[in-house]
Amino acid sequence: MPSDRITPPSALLLLPPPPIVSFDEFRTVYEPVLSSVFANLLNALNGSNRTASLDIALSLPGLLSPSCQPPTRAFASLQRIVEHMYRLIGVISIERKIEMEAPGGIDSRVILLDFDSVRGTPATAANSGLVERNGPIVDLKTLASSGRLWDNIYYPETSVGQELATAFSNIYTSTKDPNGGLPQSISGSPQWTPGQSLVDSAGSVGSALHHSVILGGTFDHFHIGHKLLLTATALVLQPAGTGPTGQNRTITIGVTGDEMLKNKKYAQFLESWDERCRSTGAFLTSIMDFGPPETEPAHIERIYNPGPNGRQIVMKIRPGITLKMAQIHDPYGPTITEEDLSALVVSKETRSGGAAVNQERAKRGWKQLEVFEVDVIHTGEVPPGDVEDFASKISSTDIRRRRMELAMI
Repeated sequence: MPSDRITPPSALLLLPPPPIVSFDEFRTVYEPVLSSVFANLLNALNGSNRTASLDIALSLPGLLSPSCQPPTRAFASLQRIVEHMYRLIGVISIERKIEMEAPGGIDSRVILLDFDSVRGTPATAANSGLVERNGPIVDLKTLASSGRLWDNIYYPETSVGQELATAFSNIYTSTKDPNGGLPQSISGSPQWTPGQSLVDSAGSVGSALHHSVILGGTFDHFHIGHKLLLTATALVLQPAGTGPTGQNRTITIGVTGDEMLKNKKYAQFLESWDERCRSTGAFLTSIMDFGPPETEPAHIERIYNPGPNGRQIVMKIRPGITLKMAQIHDPYGPTITEEDLSALVVSKETRSGGAAVNQERAKRGWKQLEVFEVDVIHTGEVPPGDVEDFASKISSTDIRRRRMELAMI
């Protein structure tokens, strides 16, 4: 019998650091606990058409250390770690026939938790204030004392998992309803020793502070590939407490206008521009806003100006962080109409777009954008019989095709 609960189930999963950064190791140590948590959330859904939410706090040592600040210093390493987690989420979901970001399924979000803050190292004590309440990198205090309420909190039944859960509970129970429950252990995970040097600053683009970052895309039928790109974009934005005092930080998302998409396959099943903006804004808020609940609803401004990129939705994620979603009608969008942008995020599939943007900016005598490349989620570890299904879940075109096929039944 379908569940009649009013609110969809929600959970937090606390993950200790992996032994090393490789997808195979991620799968070995994290798949058992992720699979169990997914099963628990599906049981809580009990056949309803609601979508369960799961915050996955992946612990990594050194996130707030000087070698990783600002996060652009270790961007290549950090985005690869996030890619591994979303790939694993996708693999498990496909193998167990779990819907992702859809009714009756699970909406998972990956955030990065500074593991040094769990153990209270001096480096974290000196730097934790820089990231407090602003994800996607958070310290333990920020996560545990945030305004979020989870139905359940889980951790793997390992020695380090217990250490992480205990440290979290010491803060969480003092700020939440004491009857809200304590973290629950999930058995079945292998014991492992967390790695010490997991985040590598070698090979990253640079260490400049960027107060204005841009990413472009369609963002139709939101999926884990979009989540990876948006998380990477948030990592490029300068951390709170850095740069000039009082300087506002802005993430600009160029969201393709409906007119540019009319020749797309299965165009009749495209989401509207407003729907795509809503999904994009909700996800960025979910990985960046860890502050106390606002006393008033977030102010959302809708702008309709003549000329290129004139239609915009502007909202405050947190004080000092603005999200601007602009309707774009060409491949360049605001990158060639807003001079003060300083960084551009692209996928490795669209890396040529970064060079084209900078050529156009050079024609205007504008400063070049620093370009950050994000990995594409791979399907190599998916069983051969499931590869096509996996690819279809991270392709907006294939999602629209499936919607069309369902409509014809």
